Amino acid sequence: MGALVGIVYGSPSDKDKMGHAGATLQRFGVEYEMEAMSAHRSPERVREYAAGAEERGIRVLIAGAGRAAHLAGVVAAHTSLPVIGVPLSGGIMDGMDALLSTVQMPAGVPVATVGVDGAANAGVLAVQILAAGDDLLRKRLAEFKEQLAQGLRL
Repeated sequence: MGALVGIVYGSPSDKDKMGHAGATLQRFGVEYEMEAMSAHRSPERVREYAAGAEERGIRVLIAGAGRAAHLAGVVAAHTSLPVIGVPLSGGIMDGMDALLSTVQMPAGVPVATVGVDGAANAGVLAVQILAAGDDLLRKRLAEFKEQLAQGLRL
């Protein structure tokens, strides 16, 4: 089985922050792919990636970017798959600009958005979306939630 989740991020410097989404997916046994691409510097690559994701077997996309943070919205414009946006901290507004850019999408082009630097939560949300049609993931998710209730952390 190939990757079910695609993780993209706007700059190589974002890889460490977005790696938390990958680590979360690994915890649940969900395969993923991860690549840097920019809505502004490589828009054609973003379009190709998003438009071809479903054909490659991807079921959920996670996109993280800072500052202007248009990556998640551009990805969402080119696919009907669920897109989870991760606004990343940095710049003079320390992520507030990225949060607003990610969450304020026009009607018909939704991006589910987690908190600033919330890549781990994006991974959990991707698992929840996938678990809607997967009994094993639903079981793993229930165990995870039980661990959280017992005071364990991500």
